[in-house]
Parts: sequence; structure tokens; C-alpha cells
Amino acid sequence: MPVYIWEYRNKSGMKIKDEIEAKDEKTALMLLRRRNITPTKIREKPKDLFENIAFFQPKVTTKDVVIFTRQLSTMIDAGLPLVQCLDILSSQQENPTFKKILREVKNEVESGLTLAEALRKYPKQFDKLYCNMVAAGEMGGILDDVLRRLATYLEKAEVLKAKIKSALNYPVIVLAISAAVIGIIMVFVIPVFAKMFEGSGQALPAPTLAVMAMSNFVKSYFFAIIAGIVIIITAFKKYYQTDKGKLVIDRLALMAPVFGPLIRKVAVAKFARTLGTLINSGVPIIEALNVAAGTAGNKVVENAIKDVKMSISEGRTIAQPLQESGIFPGMVVQMISVGETTGALDAMLGKIADFYDEEVDAAVEGLTSMIEPLMITFLGGFIGGIIVAMYLPIFKMAGAIAG
Repeated sequence: MPVYIWEYRNKSGMKIKDEIEAKDEKTALMLLRRRNITPTKIREKPKDLFENIAFFQPKVTTKDVVIFTRQLSTMIDAGLPLVQCLDILSSQQENPTFKKILREVKNEVESGLTLAEALRKYPKQFDKLYCNMVAAGEMGGILDDVLRRLATYLEKAEVLKAKIKSALNYPVIVLAISAAVIGIIMVFVIPVFAKMFEGSGQALPAPTLAVMAMSNFVKSYFFAIIAGIVIIITAFKKYYQTDKGKLVIDRLALMAPVFGPLIRKVAVAKFARTLGTLINSGVPIIEALNVAAGTAGNKVVENAIKDVKMSISEGRTIAQPLQESGIFPGMVVQMISVGETTGALDAMLGKIADFYDEEVDAAVEGLTSMIEPLMITFLGGFIGGIIVAMYLPIFKMAGAIAG
């Protein structure tokens, strides 16, 4: 459906410029008059040549979704009709990709779908958790409250994601730079020294010979090494995409000596925050567990949560199968058991999530402070060893001349 750009001067003389979607200009004018607006100018918006090519369109970020969710909650709480809220928010949206999605959602709602049903058509921007909470809010007549909780959840989830990225990005970046520096030394610097030593006619020390042999290997098989790394990474990704591969790798990740405890804490925090938010919003426990399993981020934890779902359908408590899984710490199991007994499970899950958010903070800080000296020691030792190995013959020659 085409979009029309219109201009209008209000009673104060202020120029207002906005957009409206309509099948033709006549319909656009009719829709504006219904809003008591008589535009001074109206024209069809020129089509973007790249609008149908996803690569050239900006992505919808979590921040975009959070702002939209908070604004929609405020408007609904103020008593504005849902279609009008979506119309206003779509017209104000600066991200063209998200603007288009919101317009289509508005059209779907106008045609008779619920907001949750319309949002389900865009799973990349609005996941199962988002749509299930919206559906529960619409059914319970508390959509504004649910949207507010949802925005808070998304913000906290994004903070947690940023913490994990900060913990992983540092060593990855340092290793990448180190590999590049070592590669340059091996391919360009060491051969210069090798030519110089060949003319000396002296027997070279073993460390120097080892470094030169390493340099020759890297120089001779440089492209083969790069291709091998690419093949290994691609094979790893393909394997991880399979159910078996994901389960094996995620199990090994939980057992890892340094990153394992951090991954476990992140998974517990995600599970508790997701499940607590869903239950608090009125989503049925079985559906809530199904969604929480999908957001765990680890196949082993996901399977443990699915076992909980099966156990509950058989009449058991949540705490019992969680304890049997061996994945969740004893404190978490006990707190969930207390929450079930007292009927305050959502509040208890919120406390668990807050506690493990702090634990993740502490773990990330500890990991960063530990990795930094280890990386410096490793790089200093490796590059220093290469330099010493290449200068040994020079020291030997200088000693012979002095003698």
C-alpha cells in the first residue's frame, strides 16, 4: 500500500509534517479529514529502490522494541484505542524497517486480528515470549501492565546479554590481534633475519632454528592454514546446528573450568527471569515453561526445563524435577520450592533472577581480571621468546668478535 507525505498548519501556525498509508490519495485525504486535519500539501512518498532488499535495510534492535513497548503501554493506559496507538507509533518511528512492520501490524489489527496474532507474523522482532505475554494481557484486560513488565524484562535481558558479550569479546579480540601480529612476524620479519644468518656461515642455536622452521612452515602453507581455520569454524557451526551437536557442545561448555560456571549462572538467570515474568503476566505454567526452555540459551538446560514441563503435566512440582536434573543449584531449587508452597512463585523467581544477575556481574569482572594478565603473559612470553631466539646468533657473533 502506498504512503503519502502530508503537511498541515495547526491553529498556532506551526507546520506539521507526517505520513499516512492509504490505497490512493483520495482515501488518504478522507482518513486525514476524519482526524480533523486538512493538509496544505499531500504527495506520494517516493519508493526506496532498496526497500525489498533486506541487506540494505536497517535491523530492528532490542532498543527499538523496548521504546515501542513502553510507549504503547503508556498510550493504552491513557485510554487511546489500540489502532490509533499503532498508527501514531508507526508514523513516529524513525527506523524504516520497524515503521513498515508497525504499519502492517496496525492493518492486521484493523482487519480483526488481536495484537498478539498480528505480532506473531514477525517472529524475528517479536519472539514467542513477547507474543505470549501480549496474548495473556489481552485476555486478562491488563495489556498496559503486561507491556510495562515486558519492556522491563527486555531491558534486563539486554543488559545480561551485554555482560556476556563484554566477557567474551575481550579475549577474542586480543587473540585475533595477537594471531595477526605473530603472522606478520613469521611471514615478513623472520625471513629477513634468516637471510642475514645464512651469510654468516655460523651454526645457529636450536631455538633460532626452531623459529625459522616455524616461519618457513607458516610462509609455505599460509593459505592452507587460513583455509583449514575457515573449514574448522564452518564444520563446527554446522555441527552445532544439529540437535546432537548442540547437546554435546553445550554439555562441554557447562563443564568448562572457567566459562562453565558463568554459562550456568547466565542460564539460571534467564530461566528465572523469563518464567517469573510469564507467570506474573498470566501465561499458563506449561506454556510459560515451554517459552522459558527456548530462551535458556543452552540445550542441556533447555532439556532439563522440558523435563520439568512433562513432570508438571503428570502432577508433580517444579522443584522436584529441577533438583533431579543436577543443572540447577540447590539454593535455586529450595527457593522455587518455597515459592510454590507459599503461592508466590513469580516473586521468588524474580529474586533468583536478581541474585544471579549480580552473580553474573561478579563472574564477568573476575573473568576479565583473570584473563587480562594471562593473555599478557602468554603474548609477552611467545613474542619475547621469538625475539630472543632471533637475537641469540647476533649475541654469539658479537661475542666472537669481542673475543
